Amino acid sequence: MERIVAAGADLLHFDVMDGEFVSNFAISPPFIAAVRGLTDVPFDVHIMVTHPLRYIDALVAAGADMITFHIESADKPDEVISAIRAHGLKPGLVFCPKTSVSAVIPYLSDVDLVLPMSVEPGFGGQSFQLDTLEKIATLHHIVQEMTQPPDISVDGGVTTEIAPLAVQRGATILVAGTAIFHSQQPEKVIEQLRIGMT
Repeated sequence: MERIVAAGADLLHFDVMDGEFVSNFAISPPFIAAVRGLTDVPFDVHIMVTHPLRYIDALVAAGADMITFHIESADKPDEVISAIRAHGLKPGLVFCPKTSVSAVIPYLSDVDLVLPMSVEPGFGGQSFQLDTLEKIATLHHIVQEMTQPPDISVDGGVTTEIAPLAVQRGATILVAGTAIFHSQQPEKVIEQLRIGMT
């Protein structure tokens, strides 16, 4: 984490998985709490869980700045958004590749971030699904009419080649895992991603 922050990361994106919503288990709130004191970089916590409401208190205590949950989860989205805001955190809403943009439209004015997944959630290293670019463009068209538009984040298979394509269509946050962590020079990858956003 310290290496990536030193390389220039603007925020850190943590994946929390419960083994039910997706088959994998991943980072837990105690892990996030253990590294929270090491940096002031914002923590965006993406929870791939069946019941997001069960995780809010623990993630707040762990030091999350934003909690991004799935529209496909079992809890009512407006209740999850309210629970996150009640703690003074920013809510984000994410949807899987097979889910239509229309599913998140009713909540766009209530969240700080919307994330169309460009891979199936739960496993790193997948290739970017190109039809996500159309979803980004659709979301951008919708949110630019808002007085306080949410960020449009992209997560999954983001590379230095994909980055400018996503940004051209309206993406404002790029989440890159494999491209950065598998590089021997993460600072150069982050620099190239940032160039792609200009």
